[in-house]
Amino acid sequence: MPTLPPALHPGDRVAIVCTARKASHEELAAAVETLTTWGLEVVLGASTNVAQHQFGGSDEVRRQDLQEMLDRPDIRAILVARGGYGTTRILDQVDFSNFATHPKWVAGFSDITALNCHLLALGHASIHGVMPLLFHQPGGEASLESLRRTLFGEPVSYAVPAHPFNRLGTAEGELVGGNLSMLQTIAGTASDVSTAGRILFLEDVEEYLYSIDRMLVHLDRTGKLRNLTGLVVGHFSAPQDNTVPFGQTPEEIIATYASKYDFPVAYGFPVGHEPENMALVVGRRARLVVEANGVQLLYL
Repeated sequence: MPTLPPALHPGDRVAIVCTARKASHEELAAAVETLTTWGLEVVLGASTNVAQHQFGGSDEVRRQDLQEMLDRPDIRAILVARGGYGTTRILDQVDFSNFATHPKWVAGFSDITALNCHLLALGHASIHGVMPLLFHQPGGEASLESLRRTLFGEPVSYAVPAHPFNRLGTAEGELVGGNLSMLQTIAGTASDVSTAGRILFLEDVEEYLYSIDRMLVHLDRTGKLRNLTGLVVGHFSAPQDNTVPFGQTPEEIIATYASKYDFPVAYGFPVGHEPENMALVVGRRARLVVEANGVQLLYL
């Protein structure tokens, strides 16, 4: 079972870093204020407030910053400022040996799915959740509170309305997943993870419908769907289409491949690139209950 890092306590020091796209101190100021109200001391890493084109500094700046925060014993959690692209460029050059001895929470989503899965492959849980740049988006209050509760080790569970595509049943297993395109990107790399016996959750943003289908074909052909215990389908925001329509919604595409198997499936889960992006602990064992009147997800 993956290692769960210690819960945060008031007075703990946390870091904000950019492993992917850039974020200025001005853009992060509101998040720093919020974290401070949670009783935390915030350290802004060297990869914040710098830029190399779209990135938060060069690959070496971002790698070194992440490395420092992983190694520093006084840093109790690392929050990645934003996603975009760039995390996979530095992962293979990061040394996680000190982190393995003294694990800490790492949180982010989207491009950070690669880091979440890399940590899981090494045997450590992390958080798929809202990032500092998005802390104060309208309608995101529940998402932010779910992140706070998860970081501080408070009880968290989710109840979601029924969806017409849902397949009923109960599943147990460690949570794994995140951004669909990133899951395809890391396939066959050191960041790749097994989905067998686990509950997979998926989300994505601004992907073409044919591309969503192509990525689901890839997941299915590589066996990532075959031995799931359950599937959670989050937001597939702003899907794109070609001049000649693909002919299916993201949910219909996913249902096509899920229908080959008999695990329970929950659609419409509040995770992904929307204000409602509830924190999920990648690697933590959970129970998914899909019933006619709604869905429950709770940790075990």
